[in-house]
Amino acid sequence: MTPVLDQLATLADTTRSRLLLVLEGHELTVSELCAVLQLPQSTVSRHLRILGDDGWVGSRAEGTSRQYRLASPLPESAERLWAVVREQMSGGAQAEHDAARLRAVLAERRVQSRKFFSTAAGQWDAMRTELFGARAELAAFPALLGEASVVADLGCGTGQLAAAVAPFVARVLAVDESQAMLDAARRRLEGHANVELRRGDLEHLPIDDGAVDVALVVLALHHAVEPERVFREARRVLAPRGRLLVVDMVPHERDEYRQQMGHVWQGFSAGQIGGWLESAGFARWRYLPLPADPAARGPNLFAATAEQILHHEDDIHGKRRNQ
Repeated sequence: MTPVLDQLATLADTTRSRLLLVLEGHELTVSELCAVLQLPQSTVSRHLRILGDDGWVGSRAEGTSRQYRLASPLPESAERLWAVVREQMSGGAQAEHDAARLRAVLAERRVQSRKFFSTAAGQWDAMRTELFGARAELAAFPALLGEASVVADLGCGTGQLAAAVAPFVARVLAVDESQAMLDAARRRLEGHANVELRRGDLEHLPIDDGAVDVALVVLALHHAVEPERVFREARRVLAPRGRLLVVDMVPHERDEYRQQMGHVWQGFSAGQIGGWLESAGFARWRYLPLPADPAARGPNLFAATAEQILHHEDDIHGKRRNQ
């Protein structure tokens, strides 16, 4: 920032003060500033260059255009000087006219956005898939787990889920009974130093009591001989207030899966899942069918969640409900 006398000289020009007043709360392009101030582009660009050189204005590239804004934070001396100038400028007729044109410019932005969505609504899903991939937003959901979380991927298979979760959490314990699956997972998870692969079955987990915050059983429960025992083990390894997520198939008639892929169960109903969870000691659970994927050729899926609640907490909640 230039010395205070130079700052005074910069703000003494009405056009530059008008620019700062408009840019104080908004990012605008040169063409938008021309429309607000009703000045030619050469004039606006010249004054923006002076304001930028003196540290009053910052800018950033946005595609092929450039967005300008009031620099933030300003040095204390500049902030005090601008407060005096703003007070003098903001009450005048010129400032009111500029503010009215600014509202029109911002309204035009919204109109252009609405025009796009009104014409693109029918193609929006396809456009977004083409640009970002199918269900791209789901890749960010593990960030909700928190960077200090310890996650157990039970029945991890080739490590696809563990790889998706690992960047967002402190540690992943990936368990599978098949050594071949663990070997494939090890190759996929190379570079993920916070993932530990362990061999073991879901009914006898090689994990200490209360060691994890979240347990995931995704497309693995249908291979379990005793699902209730899987849930008991999941509850054992979960810390207090830990969460269990189960994703699997709803009941189906694909009997060939038993021979082709060794499925023990042909999907699960809400009653089955809820009964096993309650018997395993989970106090709260939900079962939700997932939206069908038109491109998928297998049975529809469900998601079931449950929370590890200590018995004394259950008693407290029960007393509160009865009061």
